[in-house]
Amino acid sequence: MIDEIPLSKPDITDAEINEVTRVLRSDRLSIGPVLESFERAVADRVGTTHGVGVSSGTAGLHLALLGLGVGPGDEVITTPFSFIASTNCILYVGAKPIFVDIDPKSLNMDPSFVEAAITPKTKAILAVEAFGDPTHMEAYRSIAARHEIPLIEDSCEGLGGEGSGRNIGAFGRVGVFGFYPNKQITTGEGGMIVTDDDRLADLCRSMRNHGRPVNSNSDRSKHDPPPGGCGAAWLSHERLGYNYRMHELSAAMGVAQMSRLDEILHKRRKVAEHYTRRLMGEHRLTLPNVNDTERMSWFVYVVRLTSEFSSEERDRIMSGMRRHDIGVADYFPCIHLQPHIREAFGHDRGDFPIAESVSNRTIALPFHTNLGEREIDLVSQTLELMLAREGLRGT
Repeated sequence: MIDEIPLSKPDITDAEINEVTRVLRSDRLSIGPVLESFERAVADRVGTTHGVGVSSGTAGLHLALLGLGVGPGDEVITTPFSFIASTNCILYVGAKPIFVDIDPKSLNMDPSFVEAAITPKTKAILAVEAFGDPTHMEAYRSIAARHEIPLIEDSCEGLGGEGSGRNIGAFGRVGVFGFYPNKQITTGEGGMIVTDDDRLADLCRSMRNHGRPVNSNSDRSKHDPPPGGCGAAWLSHERLGYNYRMHELSAAMGVAQMSRLDEILHKRRKVAEHYTRRLMGEHRLTLPNVNDTERMSWFVYVVRLTSEFSSEERDRIMSGMRRHDIGVADYFPCIHLQPHIREAFGHDRGDFPIAESVSNRTIALPFHTNLGEREIDLVSQTLELMLAREGLRGT
């Protein structure tokens, strides 16, 4: 069954279709000039020296950790309130995720908890811009610098945002974007590593491509296969690598989407503003609370039931909205309570009470670039109806 108003929907136009068609008519489908153009467009927008296109945001985080030398026995401070990938990539390298609780306003890690969690085993801070909000990123940057450990910025939800005079993606030693279909821009699947660190960029380029050598004067391997064949040099591998390449078709979508980024961000901001106007009088909800000094990059629009209400009541409201063909989701279940994390590290309910309280009451409403006012009004009206049916009157 397809929701009448889906939770998300990609914004694909003739521009993307034409760019992909152009690649299909070429003789280069991987590791080609379109990827280089996309990498340059993202890096220039963020203000970094390098962009390294990869197959997903998760792949980008994995390579960033590997490139920084994070491994077994190391600790990485991170948030329990995020999509699971931000923790899984820490496990990929054999390190231990050290969770800290969040700020209930921004939903990002509380900086005081971050600093308190640093030990001699801390090898990095992996910070997430929850739903595209860069609040506290400058604080994490200062903490990382003070303790001489790298800040890895999981910017997968924040392309185009800015705060404290920096673009999202440029706060840390390295930033990573994701381009899944529900993101601000999409390449179908894909991600981008951004950094000013020449050595790290080259390591990531090599590791995304089976560990092949990288020419420091080119974003591509100096041992690319010759057209129509596979030369012996193509089988030279300097290190352990992965097949994390972004192909030219995805990059072509990315080039077209980046050319429209300002338009996309403007439209998404307008959708968020209409939701806020429509729901601001609803006392049973806490709306996204964005710092006036920050320029939010709207990934989703997430409301919360106020603290009087339970997760079971939230779940019934979401079920009711789905029965009305409206897509909703519980962004995000706490990571420390996911079965494999809980079993591995012994976490339990109550370990991170703020994150858990938030997680139990969130409802992600339908949100995409071209969501119309009529649809927003219908979503809001249905949400209010479900609240009333549950008898949730609030205080």
